Amino acid sequence: MEWTDNGYVLTARRHGENALIVTLLTEQNGRNAGLVRGGASSKRRGLYQPGNLLRATWRARLADHLGNYGCEMIRAHAAGFLDTPLPLLALSSAATLLDRALPEREPVPELYEMFGGLLAALQQDGWAVSYVRWELELLAVLGFGLDLSQCAATGVTEELTHVSPRSGRAVSAVAARPYAGRLLSLPGFLLRGDTRPEPGDLAEGLSLTGYFLRRHVLGDRPDALPPPRERLIAGLT
Repeated sequence: MEWTDNGYVLTARRHGENALIVTLLTEQNGRNAGLVRGGASSKRRGLYQPGNLLRATWRARLADHLGNYGCEMIRAHAAGFLDTPLPLLALSSAATLLDRALPEREPVPELYEMFGGLLAALQQDGWAVSYVRWELELLAVLGFGLDLSQCAATGVTEELTHVSPRSGRAVSAVAARPYAGRLLSLPGFLLRGDTRPEPGDLAEGLSLTGYFLRRHVLGDRPDALPPPRERLIAGLT
């Protein structure tokens, strides 16, 4: 069994003395893991940093085996974030979310393109807004998108301030008033693309997406969300 594809590094963990088990988000073969012999050496380990785009050849005797990777660098995205710790945390968070959320070996070309777009956005002004929006789009692609178009209770499209944790639908300020303690805050920048986030809005946006990622995608347990994501929220606040 053999294929060659482009893929973004999601995770790389040590295996034995000098090998790595590397998980890639590939263009045509989805999330796929493989063994890289010698990948942990000082000469090679920089290749397998999260976010790097590689040309990878995967080989295995049988289709359900772990298989082995041979990889070449296409673009070293990770190096561009070494001097920007918060965007680097966002990159690590996104890569870990994809590794935890996606089924193995199922093609997801939309998420492959979205991840490439996020890597470009993280190097620009407004990167934090782009990251929160990326998590919102991730939920939608996985089948758990939020409906922020109108109030779930009244149908109005103005003054949407909250989201129902049960239905994932927006709620207006008037309708939310009696239940505000049980609803999730909806920051305005998620509704209007030209709205700059107010202080605290980015953390509220990540709290909103994090709730639904835990509930529907990652399992509702305390350690479901990646540690880099928690450090990112702390840095943004």
